[in-house]
Amino acid sequence: MNEHKSGFVAIVGRPNVGKSTLMNALVGEKIAITSPTAQTTRNRLKGILTLENAQIIFVDTPGIHKPHHLLGQVLVKNATTAIQSVDLVLWVVDASVSLGRGDHFIADILVKSKQPVIVGINKLDLGTQGVTSYQEFSEQYQWRSLTFSAVTKAGLLELQSTILEHLPTGPQYYPPDLVTDQPERFIMAELIREQVLLHTREEIPHAVAVVIERVIEETKITKVYACICVERMSQKGILIGKHGSMLKQIGVMAREQIQKLLMGKIYLELFVKVEPQWRSSRSQLAELGYEIESG
Repeated sequence: MNEHKSGFVAIVGRPNVGKSTLMNALVGEKIAITSPTAQTTRNRLKGILTLENAQIIFVDTPGIHKPHHLLGQVLVKNATTAIQSVDLVLWVVDASVSLGRGDHFIADILVKSKQPVIVGINKLDLGTQGVTSYQEFSEQYQWRSLTFSAVTKAGLLELQSTILEHLPTGPQYYPPDLVTDQPERFIMAELIREQVLLHTREEIPHAVAVVIERVIEETKITKVYACICVERMSQKGILIGKHGSMLKQIGVMAREQIQKLLMGKIYLELFVKVEPQWRSSRSQLAELGYEIESG
């Protein structure tokens, strides 16, 4: 009988390279939100893949970028901290664009961490313009590189096999039917935030946070009351829309996603609150559920 392998794999990379889409594809279920907007992922989220003789715990991290406010600093700190505490780093890059300055910044962090690295060249479905530049760069550090598409799932089996080669022998950390370590409330809030990101323009995405205020479970329906926090009154107006049309649209789409999560009928009520400069307030970030590393 083969030895049981297990380990933690940090998925890192620049914003919007498809890290969350990849984790959802590897785990086989939607647990991380995705959108065309950069910096969609904010907290570290674990996705759990249990196989016959192995368990891989993927840690989805915020995109590593140059931060412009306290929230940005928290996101980057959380991503770099995750790198230090895993067995393997999966550095995800975009095959359709060539190696850039942001990639050198991430490579420097990875070299200093001394963790084993696999370079995952994602988005083959969008083009291969950058593939050679990433392959040649990987060779300089003797990092294995693989090409794939998280959207079409081409190349993901080879990626999974390569990850397993790098993992140590170890126990099953989580029950086999668990796909994430996050509570349902966290996932519900993220599903609502995803719809805000998909439906609103430039001014809203980074200024929004979602808090589940109450969940009332009744026999035939679950009632969910959620608050969407923004930084300015103008953003509140955009989010609500003319005669409440935007908020209604967001609510309808989010309710559909939450019903899939809870596998039952949902009543969802959304309201919008202005919290000035919450992204720059340590106490407000903590209140809104962001992981603030000490130090």
